[in-house]
Amino acid sequence: MTALKTFTIANDKQVRRLGYGAMRLTGQPGNFGPYADWEGGQELLRHAVDLGVNFIDTARAYGPAWNERLVADALHPYSPELLIATKGGVVKRSATERYLDGSPEGLRRDCEESLKNLRIDQIDLYQLHWVDPNTPLADSVSGLAKLREEGKIRNIGLSNIVLDQLKEAVQIVDIASVQNRFSILEKKDGAIVDFCAARGIAFLPYGPLGGDPFKQGSPLTEAEGALAKFAAKRNATTTQIAIAWLLHRSANTIVIPGTTSIQHLEENVAAADLVLGEEEMRTLSTFGVTTTP
Repeated sequence: MTALKTFTIANDKQVRRLGYGAMRLTGQPGNFGPYADWEGGQELLRHAVDLGVNFIDTARAYGPAWNERLVADALHPYSPELLIATKGGVVKRSATERYLDGSPEGLRRDCEESLKNLRIDQIDLYQLHWVDPNTPLADSVSGLAKLREEGKIRNIGLSNIVLDQLKEAVQIVDIASVQNRFSILEKKDGAIVDFCAARGIAFLPYGPLGGDPFKQGSPLTEAEGALAKFAAKRNATTTQIAIAWLLHRSANTIVIPGTTSIQHLEENVAAADLVLGEEEMRTLSTFGVTTTP
């Protein structure tokens, strides 16, 4: 069994399916404030691109704003092959305080700030970060559609949604991507992955290595044992196996692991070349939480 190495976002832009999630390049704790090693963060982002990564995921809430500015400092002017995805709809006040604002006005404010932070005139992929319970989803999605009509964004994505919300959204506007939590250890959103695959929608799993994506440390510690033994037999790390499983799980999946380490970045990128057989996929699919509708 082989994994296709590229996916075309909304029949528009082809990207490699091993991207980079930039969230960790922010101040800690709480992904609040500027990244402490600003020069090192730029070096890591540039090295990712040198390794062939051409999909970078960020958000206005990371920092807030600091993460987008770091991406711009490192990579602007952007290569035509590079796709920068960002998100709006979350207002962060401190490391522990935030609120959701998915109103059309709030999304416009966030989008326009992201344009300035990233130093661009149009965002390749703009995602609703979280569904705001105080704003009808139809209003949020219509607000994004308006921004697209004005040329401020090119493609629309949704994050942290359930299947019924996705089904509602696709009736209003073309959806290019969904970004939900999903990994070899947490498979409850399998039905969403499959819904997206059937419609050519990119699926961007966050927390792709399991564990808590908002904390530093080894994310696959809970998988020690069977998964570690499996990885050892393949002369790979558990991280590489987890990434390879996602790439093989569905051809619409773009994996965006985040790291602050050059060594781990290189390890993650190398996982794209790991081929898993059908029997291996069946074995790995028994790990973690079983997929449910």
